Amino acid sequence: MVAVTDKIEKKLTMQTAEIADDTTAIRSLDWDRDRFDIEFGLENGTTYNSFIIRGEKTALVDTSHEKFRKLYFDTLNGLVNPAEIDYLIISHTEPDHSGLVKDFLQLAPEVTVVGSKVAIQFLENLVHQPFKNQIVKNSDRLDLGNGHELEFVIAPNLHWPDTIFTYDHKTQILFTCDAFGMHYCSDATFDEDLNAISAEYKYYYECLMAPNARSVMSALKRMGELETVGMVATGHGPLLSHNVDELIGRYRNWSKNKAKAEKIVGIFYSKYGYGHKLAQAIASGVSKTEVAVEMVDLSEDVDLQELREQASRFTGIVVGMPPASDKKLQTALSTILGSVNDKQAVGLFETGGGDDEPIDPILTKFREAGLKPAFGAIKIKETPTENTYKQCEEAGTDLGQLLTREKSIKHMKSLDADLDKALGRLSGGLYIITAQRGDVKSAMLASWVNQASFKPLGLSIAVAKDRAIESLMQVGDKFVLNILEEGNYQALMKHFLKRFLPGADRFEGVKTQPAENGAPILSDALAYVECEVASRMDTGDHWVVYSTVYAGKVSKAEALTAVHHRKVGNHY
Repeated sequence: MVAVTDKIEKKLTMQTAEIADDTTAIRSLDWDRDRFDIEFGLENGTTYNSFIIRGEKTALVDTSHEKFRKLYFDTLNGLVNPAEIDYLIISHTEPDHSGLVKDFLQLAPEVTVVGSKVAIQFLENLVHQPFKNQIVKNSDRLDLGNGHELEFVIAPNLHWPDTIFTYDHKTQILFTCDAFGMHYCSDATFDEDLNAISAEYKYYYECLMAPNARSVMSALKRMGELETVGMVATGHGPLLSHNVDELIGRYRNWSKNKAKAEKIVGIFYSKYGYGHKLAQAIASGVSKTEVAVEMVDLSEDVDLQELREQASRFTGIVVGMPPASDKKLQTALSTILGSVNDKQAVGLFETGGGDDEPIDPILTKFREAGLKPAFGAIKIKETPTENTYKQCEEAGTDLGQLLTREKSIKHMKSLDADLDKALGRLSGGLYIITAQRGDVKSAMLASWVNQASFKPLGLSIAVAKDRAIESLMQVGDKFVLNILEEGNYQALMKHFLKRFLPGADRFEGVKTQPAENGAPILSDALAYVECEVASRMDTGDHWVVYSTVYAGKVSKAEALTAVHHRKVGNHY
């Protein structure tokens, strides 16, 4: 194992390790990366893993993020002449794994690129140059010689529509890219310390895989047809070697629970425009509730009879507008429209490809079929921003909450009366949390707030997982805790208690001023403190967020904090 640079000296380092016969891992260690997409805060950085398999012929599995261009190719050249690599296997085309493919093709113009049909199509649009390619389907094999026979497993939506796994029959290594990974950067190549990685492993699953739980179950079924999986060579974090059965089993159990959900939202999308990423943002929002998600890529060869069954089975329907000129996708859209029923909820979004099917006439047709709109149509008039993806996430959560409303009401009535009343006697202050990252702002009324430490000064806040602000309170994020004044809180409380439409400005009509950390301070608050998230703990339907406090001010020295008394203990 070779550490090319030291963590203390540089944010980006490289590591290589011989992980099995003729098999080398090239790990690009991104120590200080603190975020993946809007909802995914990183506490421990991440890695991008690439692999060399040498038989009579040589294969490279994935490349790396473009930020590692020089480091990666310096390391690769020290291991093998890129021009002598016969196959480049693309697990999927997400830029953090395929960001250097174009550069690699310049070094190895004769290489054969191996991937799913969708991956090859994506790459053709990405690299803008001809290249040799080999499209693989489920159970296809590629013989490198010396016993290294590779078998491919098609695993769409884990978490990219073109994902494949690669299984080496000689070493019994399964190369899975995103699946079974985690955003966890350390010098440990393998999963020796299960306790250290368990929280990150689950958090990664919840953010990336839970919205595609049914796809996880399909991939696990196909994996079951392979010989023994002795190691899982992931695309992010440590490789799974010491706890393979345990960690694969966790995916199985988590996904079974998700797949058993009473309510399922089907998201029908295509790779046209920004369709896939917008669909994923909506799926992420839905998955914050107790509703399962099933992604249906209409760009693939879709069986219309199966599409009819899916469209009639889902409790909620979300459709991304296809291009008006694509007859195949128009047929799919017509099939969905002809298969829905009046017990379903619906949401529509434009995909921003420039030739989108007009959204309003389609929404009218769904209304005429008796479907209830779950959120306002999401219209894309320019390149999507963080605000756009936040709007999509909030729309997904609104849909999930709509579908589970009756269950939530039943739960409110289910707790033992004495216990319910006893819990209700736990009182708390009244606070409004405000946060901002980039152009995205959010706020939440809170009462579950407590000071948690003196050194450092710190406090804890319980945040429901389906709150819009939750994705702005990841480790490293900064926010303001606004403390409300007794006798002078009703207007602010009423404003922030109301239900906002996805993407709506929660601060419209509210007097604010910017804090040092950029988040809004409410001018009518009694006091405020500026905070930075240090850690989070999963407590079921809430996150307990521990944050350090580094600034604050009281506006009225003699005033008292507003106090909230509840009557019941099983809902707000």
